[in-house]
Amino acid sequence: MRFIDEYRDSELARGLVEHIHRRSKRSLRLMEFCGGHTVTIFRYGLRQLLPPTLQMLSGPGCPVCVTANADLDKIIALARTPGVILATFGDLLKVPGSTSSLQQARAEGGDVRIVYSTLDALLLARENPDRAVVFAGIGFETTAPTVAASVLQAKKEGIDNYKVISVHKTTPPVLRALVGSGEVRVDGLICPGHVSAIIGSRPYAFLPREYGIGCAVAGFEPVDILQAVAMLVDQLEAGEPRVDIAYRRGVRPEGNTIALGMIEEVFAPGPADWRGIGVIPDSGLRLRDERFDAERAFAIEPGPTREPAGCICGDILRAVKTPLDCRLFRRVCTPEYPVGPCMVSSEGTCATYYHYGQDGPEAEEPCGQPARGAADE
Repeated sequence: MRFIDEYRDSELARGLVEHIHRRSKRSLRLMEFCGGHTVTIFRYGLRQLLPPTLQMLSGPGCPVCVTANADLDKIIALARTPGVILATFGDLLKVPGSTSSLQQARAEGGDVRIVYSTLDALLLARENPDRAVVFAGIGFETTAPTVAASVLQAKKEGIDNYKVISVHKTTPPVLRALVGSGEVRVDGLICPGHVSAIIGSRPYAFLPREYGIGCAVAGFEPVDILQAVAMLVDQLEAGEPRVDIAYRRGVRPEGNTIALGMIEEVFAPGPADWRGIGVIPDSGLRLRDERFDAERAFAIEPGPTREPAGCICGDILRAVKTPLDCRLFRRVCTPEYPVGPCMVSSEGTCATYYHYGQDGPEAEEPCGQPARGAADE
């Protein structure tokens, strides 16, 4: 299959691994930002193929995971509001807020509908003109254009009962916050493929210019990731950090100008609350037209916000800890019974470690039996 089989080719992968081993001389820390990259790295055992000079870190690349409990609580409160249909993608259903989840709200009578696109949510609004349909807008720049398209279509058709609660987040500001904090040393960044398909590669230029961090935009197959790692090693060993694209079939330097124009038309930059990081100015997207803004349309009262006891999801998202450092991992927190969002999303770091990662020496199943390794999953 074009763009799949050739990017899983073992000979190509072997050549890239050999190149990386030849070129890598000094200790480097490389971070992948995207949760899809984390899954590929673990699923194909890419960490084990790299030389000991390279340490791989997993960053805050899962949009569901980085959504703060305060925002989740607002969405859950909307689902419990009489007369509201809450439309959401399925990955949000089981994510726990402070005291509940959308799944629990639906079990208690809330009208929560899983949709496959924002246009499905818009269709719900057409079919239910006497009720408000609220779409839970969560995601990075990848999903923002689809939400923008639904708002523009609703405006064109005069569908006034369609609303969006926007907790969208943008990537460059959080990267600046992470590297600027100095909490974790990062030498190179594997930049997200889907996000970069929208924003392009140019927004990452500040990383090599201001921080000396190399960047390579990667696709989602094993050869894509290895090519990005090879590019980063070549840059950094030569002392020439820059922004490379290892995903030319999907990303251009200027990005998708049509999608960017839609985002600009519908949204304005605003502050966003990131789990484990805090409020970052201009890292969120708020709706320009208040007629479609659910937060302005409803008096949302989510109640007090709290974090789950013992959960270190915030530390994991900042790459200062891994799931193996969490006392709840595999014992109490599992994909079936998640304590934190990093275990819920299929691209969450905890879920990836659970399904594909290597267990620590003390890891045990909740029943006390020895934990299963990735080969047993």
